[in-house]
Amino acid sequence: MSVATGLGGSSTGVGSLPGVDPLATAAWVLDEAPELPHLPELPGRGIGADAVGRAAGMLVDLPVEVVPSGWQVAARPGADLARARQLLSDDLAALEVAAHGYRGPMKVQVLGPVTLACMLGQARGEAALSDSGLRRELAQSLAEGVRRHLGDLASRVPGAVPVLQVDEPALPAALVGAQPTRSGWGRLAPLDQAWAEQMLGEVLAASPDREARIVHCCGHDVPVGLVMSAGAGALSFDLDLVGDADLEAYAEAVDAGAALIVGAIPTTPGMTSAAAADRVRQLWSRLGFAAAAMRARTTVSPACGLAGVLDEQARATYRTAREAALRLSEHDGIAPGR
Repeated sequence: MSVATGLGGSSTGVGSLPGVDPLATAAWVLDEAPELPHLPELPGRGIGADAVGRAAGMLVDLPVEVVPSGWQVAARPGADLARARQLLSDDLAALEVAAHGYRGPMKVQVLGPVTLACMLGQARGEAALSDSGLRRELAQSLAEGVRRHLGDLASRVPGAVPVLQVDEPALPAALVGAQPTRSGWGRLAPLDQAWAEQMLGEVLAASPDREARIVHCCGHDVPVGLVMSAGAGALSFDLDLVGDADLEAYAEAVDAGAALIVGAIPTTPGMTSAAAADRVRQLWSRLGFAAAAMRARTTVSPACGLAGVLDEQARATYRTAREAALRLSEHDGIAPGR
């Protein structure tokens, strides 16, 4: 499987979705994004199904618990950790049923080590990001947990080729010292770029195939060069947040072989597949690449997660993404050759 060259004309979702039924959701994800389906995340089920709890539940030999300020490192495993792990197991069991007989790439998502270190507290302390020893331990623990998670997916859906998406929404803020402290009254110290690259690279390496490693960041000022240096093979982003100043970095990433997961469908309703396809073609043109070169390296997705919308709107958004991808695969774009 090659994310960069094998998924032209495809679509996918970012990860989080509305609802509380993992089997029903997995079934419609397979219907609406059949070329690159993914394990749904359903945070509406509460503690342990949220993004932080889900990633924290994957940590190996690093127990966590929930306190009034959120998730934090714990002295020993407890009920909160058990719940998070059970919810993930339930999701995988539902996917195993829904995806019976499926063959092809299958995406799973996990909160990245930098964002998790921003959101996970030390035991009775500040965010894990502020402790160099803990953030190193956290990255290593998460990497091992992700390796096990990918192995679990492969054993449950034997025809699946696992694709890893690492979500790093807090990465840009962490690098410039704009990430709030746990109390919200201050800001965490800026994270050194070398630290960020090392932490992210540790987790991305849990997937042995670089082309099956995606980094998703739906924010401003995505550090594209850092993400590529850490070992990403594909970049997932909100198209609305790509400014002219970002184009050179994205073009260099494409030149280096990166695939693009383009968040061309806003999380609010109303965009047509024709309009979404045009937006992607315009991106290709802004980057300076011909459509013929980009079709096989572009996947269309919603701009971000859809947990906050109604179920039918989520399905409609996936449908629009797939129809836009089909339009892109059937027609030449407007970009000049590169």
